[in-house]
Amino acid sequence: MILKANAYTCEVDMTIETLRRSPVSFDRQSVQTERRGDWTVVLEYENEDGGPYVIDLSHRTRWDLQSDNIAQKKAWGIPIPETPGSCVLKNGILINRMNRTQASLWHLQGEIPADPEDPDVTDVTEATLFLALLGKNIFDMAEKLTSLDFLDPRKETPCLFQGPFSHVPCQIVMLARPPQISGLLLTCSRGYARDMLAAIFAAGAEFGLRPGGENAHTGWIHELMN
Repeated sequence: MILKANAYTCEVDMTIETLRRSPVSFDRQSVQTERRGDWTVVLEYENEDGGPYVIDLSHRTRWDLQSDNIAQKKAWGIPIPETPGSCVLKNGILINRMNRTQASLWHLQGEIPADPEDPDVTDVTEATLFLALLGKNIFDMAEKLTSLDFLDPRKETPCLFQGPFSHVPCQIVMLARPPQISGLLLTCSRGYARDMLAAIFAAGAEFGLRPGGENAHTGWIHELMN
């Protein structure tokens, strides 16, 4: 706030700065951060070493698409996958077909695109938690928290799972499985963030699970797309 005054006038210049906060925080010192719009994004934490990592991506924009005519829809020119459970990763956007009338759209890499000019699309970024689980032993860790079979050989990556993870309804996308770098993306309601993170770290303790910055995520996505 800036106050300007003289004998005749008093002017107040109020500047309001919007800050968005992730629903989670890690008990580890960051060594590199970046201001991105209204978010402060951690690019790297101290002692990251080689993972495995849990990475907070809650600042990455996410949308929900619901339409009875979803088969005819496109998002940024990308057709919606035809089959529930199927996904497409293109131009840094991951599109997941959820059911007959619904798909989720996740921004993973590059510049944030403009919101789709479609009344059937809703921005759900503020309402949800978004995490990446990346590195060795990710699936061994996940087995402690869910009965979902991420290693089902009949499923081609990327693919969407919907069901409980640590007893919480989630959308989970398996982007890669061994021998590639193993990785899962997980989103759920924001209100479960603290308990979800505690459960994940407890399950990953024996494997050395640690916080990772966004640089680890973007490097992984780059490898998958090239």
